[in-house]
Amino acid sequence: MKVRVSEDTTEQEAEIIGEALAAQYYDDVTVVAGDRQLVEVPYLGPGHVPGPEPEMGPTEREEKIWEEIAEINAGGPEKYKEQLPDQGKQFVRDRIDQWFEDGFLFEDGRFAEFDADDTLPADGLITGGAEFEGRDIHFMANDYTVKRGSMAAKGVEKFLRMQQRALKTGRPVLYLMDSSGGRIDQQTGFFANREGIGKYYYNHSMLSGRVPQICVLYGPCIAGAAYTPVFADFTIMVRDMSAMAIASPRMVEMVTGEEISMDDLGGPDVHSQYSGSADLVADDEEHARELVAQLITYLPDNSDKEPPQTEGRHPATSPKDIDSIIPQDPNRGYDMTDLIDCVVDAGSWFELQPEFGPEMLTGFARIDGRPVGIVANQPAQRAGAIFPDAAQKAAEFIWKCDAFNVPLLYLADTPGFMAGSQVEKEAILEKGKKMIYATSSATVPKQCVVVRKAYGAGIYAMSGPAYDPESTIALPSGEIAIMGPEAAINAVYARKLAEIDDPEERKQREQELREEYREDIDVHRMASEVVIDEIVPPSTLRKELDARFEFYETVDKDLPDKKHGTIL
Repeated sequence: MKVRVSEDTTEQEAEIIGEALAAQYYDDVTVVAGDRQLVEVPYLGPGHVPGPEPEMGPTEREEKIWEEIAEINAGGPEKYKEQLPDQGKQFVRDRIDQWFEDGFLFEDGRFAEFDADDTLPADGLITGGAEFEGRDIHFMANDYTVKRGSMAAKGVEKFLRMQQRALKTGRPVLYLMDSSGGRIDQQTGFFANREGIGKYYYNHSMLSGRVPQICVLYGPCIAGAAYTPVFADFTIMVRDMSAMAIASPRMVEMVTGEEISMDDLGGPDVHSQYSGSADLVADDEEHARELVAQLITYLPDNSDKEPPQTEGRHPATSPKDIDSIIPQDPNRGYDMTDLIDCVVDAGSWFELQPEFGPEMLTGFARIDGRPVGIVANQPAQRAGAIFPDAAQKAAEFIWKCDAFNVPLLYLADTPGFMAGSQVEKEAILEKGKKMIYATSSATVPKQCVVVRKAYGAGIYAMSGPAYDPESTIALPSGEIAIMGPEAAINAVYARKLAEIDDPEERKQREQELREEYREDIDVHRMASEVVIDEIVPPSTLRKELDARFEFYETVDKDLPDKKHGTIL
């Protein structure tokens, strides 16, 4: 707006008038006197108080705080930073910059141990909030240049606060671990206290199933530091860099006399193949970030939310190929991932624990953009029989899917649980029980597909008709039975067959019995008796599952009112 004033108005008076009018009328003001423009005053928005502009540049006090922050951000002694490239590691703050492209939103406790006699920047632990792949998360990261990332009183306090705040916000937690464990020479004040390091695992337990906890290991995490990865829902180790163990090799040798390397004691191969504590192994730091970026797309922020859906994609392989993937010979192996590629959105299959219990596949995928958790027998490994490790792996995965509202798809092709003295020693009954319990207790929508054979308790563990699936459907190749034809004939007719002296006659009789038995266990019989809901043409399986998951996405299942079961 333009305002005209008297000819004798000074520029100072005109400026005061212009600022007052701009504030009152929310507009730019030009003050003129006759033909002269005295001042031009822009509207600076509500709350602006007219006055002199502040001097540019920080004060001495602000400069000092920036210097202190820079010193803390530099981390521990330079000699330790210089060792990191030889170990394949990044300095922790460079790592954080890689994880969070715009930097973290804020840091808590940066000045921890600022006035300590020793140099302990941030007490070797960085915590705060950040944006990761469009999601707000809590995070912690050990600084290995400060006492080898060890934990002491102030760092423990920061860790606990971060966890407790996550309980309040309901946001995921990311642990970037690189710690040698508790700082033994400073253990007073944090080891056994009510709010000490032991509270980590209490908080892990309280967070469990409430928000996703994801841990990435960047170094040898020993003793107390090794529990965070195993308490996390998902753990990623970095090859040639990370390890975790209850004690260091030196301590192991002192206690047991065993000489062993850190890698052989608790490296990525140990925990991805034998213990099952590692879900994935990354090639390097960048790969670890990529894996977590994929993983989090299948998970909600917390147990009250639904997993994020995306725009659907066509499968990588045509569903028309499904029937040709499944061999006509029921005892011949094939790769179940080939069938999965015909059902799920292209590029969405994200397998977890691929080297642990490989006769069972567990992982996330999408069907027309909807996240699902897949539990599938793998006939290419041990004929798809369920061994103890496979049962444990499946139980834990089912439990996580149920916690975070991810629907479950079971693809059954198994001769059942493995038998024998070795698997009994490895607790096949105990671990099989846990898989059946997890399947029974899951409250998310479940779909069971009998792909080929589903024998013995295998049909129970794979969410067969008795386990409250929303549907049990089968392909034409499906069979459901107490046991397979060979075992059944041997169990029932062995003595009668042995009485037949002529080998050709005995062989013919065996074949007749086998065919009779197959007719009895064929899914057409099961469909006729309404044991299963439907037999579907293989080429329609994806469409069938898409429709069923969409239809049942609001299913409401209530468990009996009790504190909790005792199985897990």
